[in-house]
Amino acid sequence: METDCNPMELSSMSGFEDDAALNGFEGTDMKDMRLEAEAVVNDVLFAVNNMYVSKTLRCADDVAYINVETREGNRYCLELTEAGLRVVGYAFDQVDDHLQTPYHETVYSLLDTLSPAYREAFGNALLQRLEALNRDGQS
Repeated sequence: METDCNPMELSSMSGFEDDAALNGFEGTDMKDMRLEAEAVVNDVLFAVNNMYVSKTLRCADDVAYINVETREGNRYCLELTEAGLRVVGYAFDQVDDHLQTPYHETVYSLLDTLSPAYREAFGNALLQRLEALNRDGQS
């Protein structure tokens, strides 16, 4: 199952304007990848053991690195660029220049391929949010 939806944002699209500013669509074509990486981390932290923007690897306007540990205990170093996200190492703060992994447009797609437990946590969060919306609608 591949999804580009964050279940925590299903109740409202009011954050869209804020996301547009963070994504660099307001007044500039240049993105700050560190800000993008922080947003990625905040979106999926609920469904992984650990995730943070690398303080060791250098971030720039066009690249940032994110360390993630899945619920299965697997560690990855992810590269975030305009092309998307991809695995560049199998340990925190590790970049293997010879590793050729595909880019994913979203962190949801990437984690969906790496972690069955992420998929389950995401599905559970989605179900809980839909149940809450249903309860609110019946009140």
